[in-house]
Amino acid sequence: MARNQKKVAVMGLLGLLLAWGVGAIATAQSKTLIIYSGRSEKLIGNLIQKAEEDLGIDIEVRYGKTAQLAIAIQEEGRNSKADLFFGQDAGALGSLAKEKRTVPIPSDLLNKVDSKFRSPDGQWIGISGRARVVDYNTKLVTNPSELPSSIWELTDPKWRGKVGWAPTNGSFQSFITAMRLTAGDAKTLEWLKAMKANGTKVYPKNTPIVEALGRGEIELGLVNNYYLYRFTKDKPDFPVAHHYMPGDVGSMINVAGVAIVDTTDQQGDAEKFVRYLLNDSSQNYFAQKTKEYPLVKGIPAPANQMSISQINPPDIDLSNLDDLEGTLKLLGDEEEGAGLL
Repeated sequence: MARNQKKVAVMGLLGLLLAWGVGAIATAQSKTLIIYSGRSEKLIGNLIQKAEEDLGIDIEVRYGKTAQLAIAIQEEGRNSKADLFFGQDAGALGSLAKEKRTVPIPSDLLNKVDSKFRSPDGQWIGISGRARVVDYNTKLVTNPSELPSSIWELTDPKWRGKVGWAPTNGSFQSFITAMRLTAGDAKTLEWLKAMKANGTKVYPKNTPIVEALGRGEIELGLVNNYYLYRFTKDKPDFPVAHHYMPGDVGSMINVAGVAIVDTTDQQGDAEKFVRYLLNDSSQNYFAQKTKEYPLVKGIPAPANQMSISQINPPDIDLSNLDDLEGTLKLLGDEEEGAGLL
């Protein structure tokens, strides 16, 4: 009798252990990869959904403004639920890395992207690129050879009142930060003040600038390369075209990229997701759907756009675009800056 009771107890214990093991496996399998994304759902939602299906992992995305999400990760500290940060610009990625909130990305992934577009110490990697361009109205500027070869030429009196910009826009501010890195604060401030004195027209963001160009309200506009395609998609005869300035900071390339957050307990899945973003299918998604530059070597640029090698952007550490405070100071009030904010 005692032997039977002992056997029942052992079997019961084995059953409990088996149940616990199955439960643990189920729990491990049901873990969710949490992404804090400064990229909008409209831009990447479909791609992330496909990644879930192809990788067989659950993905939850918290969408928001890039800078705010980067700050949130820092404020959440060790309690952050973020496994991966998908930033709209390199400055925010650089800020997290400098705060020691990221973990290194494997070298085989880093090597897929030119060193210009990833962290020097492997803490983040660019996924897609956005070039700054001078868009122009093709009916008002009939001879493209008259267009400036450098951003510095826009202060010429012949462009008085004919140029549009968006000083409060994040991509413009990143461009100004890049200008500070390449030319210094004094020369950048001088340029900002000269542009303002030359009657440069202010718009809230890039899209209204392209709209104003189409109306003929301005002749030139400082924007990112992909905005124009939102108009030409439905209106092939929309009278606006890109102008690039190879080698000039006015044609700098910023990146949207990812970093693995140091609080993750799913580094393996996070790396799988990064690898997925760098595969040919995903890179072509950015080139064809969002009209951004793919950053993996060998993937062609979006149609009708100058390639990155032709643009030859200035060689700067994009991590250093995180100095937004210094840029806002230069753009700020009349006493310390250009009086544009």
